Amino acid sequence: MSKILEVNNLSFSYIDNIDVLSDVSFSINEGEYTSIIGHNGSGKSTIAKLLIGLLAAKEGSLKAFGLEYSKKTIREIRKHFGIVFQNPDNQFIGATVEDDIAFGLENKLVKHEDMQSIINEYAKKVNMLEYLKKEPSTLSGGQKQRVAIAGVLSLEPDILILDEATAMLDPKGKREIREIISLLRKDNPKLSIISITHDIEEAFSSDHLIVLNKGKVLFDDTPENVLKHQDELLKIGLDIPFKVRLAQELDKAGLKKVKDDLCL
Repeated sequence: MSKILEVNNLSFSYIDNIDVLSDVSFSINEGEYTSIIGHNGSGKSTIAKLLIGLLAAKEGSLKAFGLEYSKKTIREIRKHFGIVFQNPDNQFIGATVEDDIAFGLENKLVKHEDMQSIINEYAKKVNMLEYLKKEPSTLSGGQKQRVAIAGVLSLEPDILILDEATAMLDPKGKREIREIISLLRKDNPKLSIISITHDIEEAFSSDHLIVLNKGKVLFDDTPENVLKHQDELLKIGLDIPFKVRLAQELDKAGLKKVKDDLCL
């Protein structure tokens, strides 16, 4: 895998020189699905803002696709990123689903005659093709987030950032977004996804897991290896996926065969 994003010894503070992030380092590979998880105030969303250039690092460096972040390069770097934020209601700009997906394409100066086929293509990818003429107010939270994802994907980013994109959704909406992520990865193996999330089930379904605690990287590994440190995860207020807890309880109860039959 080729390395497309490098964060080295990154520190950032908002006020009073109190670091929200301190000496953070990690890298992202092409086609990798990375989750960044941590309790409130751990610095997760600040990382998203730094990656897309809304904030500037206090110390350290960021590099994307071989380019060091700077005032001169940030415009070019941003072309590689797409981001979906937490609240779907704050993301709608158009009067209809179709208008909303078209907005980014218009800003990108896509020819009008080419626009409809692109809109249809990405609406279909997120199962929203039949809703193109619908008003945003008629959609569920999960449907709104799917439209937001379609709008971002239509711009063909190399890295899709989901910044707490499922936080305000009900279980059905969260499941819909997880299914979309799975389909996107099959459809475009080179697309890198960075999910900043509180959803422990989502985090442990990724390829690469970064755990933040008090602005520092506590773990940077595969989910399987991070799970070997359950006591430390619980100590900082994170949970363990339900499937893992169930398997452990079945083992304790001497029901290993039941666990195996359930493929836990």
